[in-house]
Amino acid sequence: MSVLKVGLVGWGAIGRVVGTALAEQAVPGAELTCLVDNRPLGGAAPAPQVPFEEAIERCDLIVEAAGQGVVREWGERVLTSGTDLLVASTGALTDDELAKRLLTAGPGRVYFTGGAVGGLDLLQAVRQLGPLDEVRLTTTKLPSTLEQPWMDEELLARLRSATGPVDVLAGTARDVPAKFPKSTNVAASVALAVGDLDAVRVRVVADPGATRTRHVVEATGPHGAYRFEVAHNPDPGNPATSQVVPYAVLRSLAALAGRTGQIL
Repeated sequence: MSVLKVGLVGWGAIGRVVGTALAEQAVPGAELTCLVDNRPLGGAAPAPQVPFEEAIERCDLIVEAAGQGVVREWGERVLTSGTDLLVASTGALTDDELAKRLLTAGPGRVYFTGGAVGGLDLLQAVRQLGPLDEVRLTTTKLPSTLEQPWMDEELLARLRSATGPVDVLAGTARDVPAKFPKSTNVAASVALAVGDLDAVRVRVVADPGATRTRHVVEATGPHGAYRFEVAHNPDPGNPATSQVVPYAVLRSLAALAGRTGQIL
């Protein structure tokens, strides 16, 4: 059986866990071939640090763990080169034109990890029965992880002085991830599963008591009703990311590398 040569883009909260596991051969059938990051990693890197172009040439699969900007700038180039791409920052797909290009580009294949939310496989299956009538996502996080440059002083003051839950923004899965590029990839992932950005209503809540990041997905349709709720510990190094996200990436990698016993 051939070994999947993996290039990892990003050495942050997600990339460090994924890269270390790959370097320790924790994913049978996959090996960490190289790393891409815009900072010199030196001895911290468990594999050669190379330019993006070289990583594409050397690898069978590129794992994006560095943010939506990487998907926009490099995603199509990876796929047209014949290399596969695993995307963690699904929020980039709220750009319809980018999504269309990535989903039709080739010969490389694009994959998406579910990240911090579950039930997406079931929603994707239900979608084959027909459109869902209503899909709602409520995300609750610590106020400090939701502060953004576009916020006015009034909203920032409300976040910083909050003693209980504060509604920060409501909209669709098309709008919200662009406002919180590091915090709401879950909204785009839910939309990918149901096949419609505008069908997913998203509510973002800041709560100073949110020791865990909470995502609640509720969906109804002619064939059933579905509710998924998760509450994750934030990553200690990057509270905007749930601690489980890199392990979701590793699970996706294991499936792509051909590990048996996976739930697909």
